[in-house]
Amino acid sequence: MRSSLRTSLVVAAVIIAVLLLAPYLIAPFYRVVDPVSMPMLWRFLTGAPVERTVVPLGRIAPALPLAVIVAEDGSFCTNHGIDLSAMREAWQQADDSTSRTSTARRGGWFGALRGASTLTQQTAKNLFLWQGHSFVRKSLEIPLALWLDVVLPKRRVLEIYLNIAEWGPNGEFGAEAAARYAFGKSAHDLNAREAAELAAILPNPVRRSARTPDFVVRRLAGLYERRSAGHQARAACVRGP
Repeated sequence: MRSSLRTSLVVAAVIIAVLLLAPYLIAPFYRVVDPVSMPMLWRFLTGAPVERTVVPLGRIAPALPLAVIVAEDGSFCTNHGIDLSAMREAWQQADDSTSRTSTARRGGWFGALRGASTLTQQTAKNLFLWQGHSFVRKSLEIPLALWLDVVLPKRRVLEIYLNIAEWGPNGEFGAEAAARYAFGKSAHDLNAREAAELAAILPNPVRRSARTPDFVVRRLAGLYERRSAGHQARAACVRGP
């Protein structure tokens, strides 16, 4: 009986170790292999539609990468996969704003963590982890983001992100599907305003729409467009030769 239990524990430990180590072994191959994300894989398995056309970064209008960096991770070109200063600031703000009620505290910290996520962290989450908010997932996400920053160039990280991000309510993934769904054109032909509108819906592409933008999307798009015009250097690390 003890031997059987010991064997089961060893097998379980091996399985867990393999699952934890697999992303670290797979990630370097993404220099040349175009990956699918966990949300895409889940939709494939459940029979839900998936619309994606992989396009290299050089075939995406420069306005889109810049708008996404401005909207999601202003320090993308200078951080190492995570932004410790942003995380500390978000935690402090969440703690200050939720200290009055324990209920608010339970939601506030998770929101702060999400708000401090870099593009590399979001890429790691989409590639290897599950959706939702939990400290377990976040504790797995951070070292994966650090590893991605080591084994992949910044340009490739952003290229992967732009090709796996969910950008529509019906399984539209990646910049090309997003541009065609929202504007009926290729990602190569997006203008600055359209790129800003796509960046504005990234937190929730099911409830927000660039195809029929509401006041919030238009307001955010205007903000990102203005910031993009004055912060070209933020995307210097992903410019082509």
